[in-house]
Amino acid sequence: MNLPAPLATIAAPSIRLRPSLRRPLLAVCLAMACAGAAGCDMLDMYDQPRYEPLEASEVFDDHGASRQLVQGTVPRGWLREDDALYTGKINGEFVSELPVEFNEKLMKRGQQRFNIYCSVCHSRTGDGDGMIVRRGFRRPPSLHIDRLRNAPAGHFFDVMTHGFGAMPSYASRIKVADRWAIVAYIRALQLSQNARLQDVPEDERPKLDKPQEQAEAPAAAETEQQEAGE
Repeated sequence: MNLPAPLATIAAPSIRLRPSLRRPLLAVCLAMACAGAAGCDMLDMYDQPRYEPLEASEVFDDHGASRQLVQGTVPRGWLREDDALYTGKINGEFVSELPVEFNEKLMKRGQQRFNIYCSVCHSRTGDGDGMIVRRGFRRPPSLHIDRLRNAPAGHFFDVMTHGFGAMPSYASRIKVADRWAIVAYIRALQLSQNARLQDVPEDERPKLDKPQEQAEAPAAAETEQQEAGE
């Protein structure tokens, strides 16, 4: 392009390149041109011929493009090899003992989950006089009757998993580990309502008197203050 003389004298210095820069600049321009040409095919790659999910197809006998999973396919993280843990049964029979480690942490977790999900019907002591029962809902059996005290641990896990009678399944709301924690806490509740002094270890028995001593201490102090005032 021919520029007027006054402009040529201004623009000319700005477009002059040193010989050492011409070759790198030419390589950059060439690369950009190739990238631009390749970008013209991006739309074709995005909208390439393919089947959409559940679209009809004449390729397969069932005329469906989406294929069924191979029999026995297991999603990642869903392998259930431990029948006792995930079903509460071994060879079709309910397990009698917990398939998880029993400790204080498990008990506290079970108490928390029980109070959230179970106590509204079963009450916090498990006698079946929960808050919604008092408002007209069907009363569940007490957890302290002989039938349930003698029921195997797997029975309670199975009831939480599949439901029983008027009770719906809680499998979608309570995780497997938490269901076993609740089972552990149910056993503690059952023991608490039928415990004997002989069931308490000797080194723990002195602690049973502490609540009574703590309750009597303020009353004794108040009596002493009254006598001193007289």
